[in-house]
Amino acid sequence: MNLLNSYIQKQIEVKLSGKKRHFGLLLEQGSDVIVIYNGEDYVYIPYMHIQKIKNADGEDIRMNKEDEIQITDHLSIRKVLTTSKGIFAEISVTDTETIHGYVTSILNDYFVFYSPVYKTMFIPFKHLKWLIPYHRHQTPYALEREKFPVKPSNITLARTLAIQLEKLKGQIIVLDLGLATDKIGQLKRISDNYLELATAREDPVLINLHHIKSVHFQ
Repeated sequence: MNLLNSYIQKQIEVKLSGKKRHFGLLLEQGSDVIVIYNGEDYVYIPYMHIQKIKNADGEDIRMNKEDEIQITDHLSIRKVLTTSKGIFAEISVTDTETIHGYVTSILNDYFVFYSPVYKTMFIPFKHLKWLIPYHRHQTPYALEREKFPVKPSNITLARTLAIQLEKLKGQIIVLDLGLATDKIGQLKRISDNYLELATAREDPVLINLHHIKSVHFQ
C-alpha cells in the first residue's frame, strides 16, 4: 500500500467495517497491517478491515514509546501477534464487542487468545479487526497478574482451525461470543466447510466455517 506513504506521521481517520473508526497518528505500514497512535494507545489494524483512510484534524499528538510492540524487521499482523504473546491487550473480532486478555499461541490460520471472561478462545487471523496493547501497569478487569495462567489450557493445538474444531466434537461451544443464541450448542459434525450445532432445544443449525469469528468453550 505505497499510497499510504504520504500519510506517515500525519493524523488520520480510519474507517473500518462495522462502522467503527479510529483516529490517530499513522506511524507505520507493514505488509498487511498499519499502526496508529491516538495519544493514549497504539492501535494495530489489519488492512483487510480498512474501508477508508483520510486526513483528520486534531491537536498534535505526543508520542509515548512505552507500550509500543517492538518489531525489529518487517511489520506484519502475524509478527504483531507473535511479539504480543503474553502481553495484555484488547482485540476486536465482532462489530460490537471487544475482548480483553492475551495471545498464547499462533497457528497457521488462527491464534489462541486467553480471556478471563471467555477463557481459551480460537480466533481466525482474517477476523481480527484491531489489537491494542494495554499499558504496562494495567491488567484486565483490575485482576492480579497471578490470576492469569502461563499455560491456560492443556488442549493439544492443531495447525488449522478446521482440524482444531474436529477435536471439540461432542462439546458445547460458543461462536462469535454467543451474541446470537443459535451460535451456542453442541458441536455435532464438520463437513464441506460447515459445522453443525445442536442448540439448547436440539434444533440443528449449520454455520459456515469461513464466517466464524471466534470459538470458545468451558
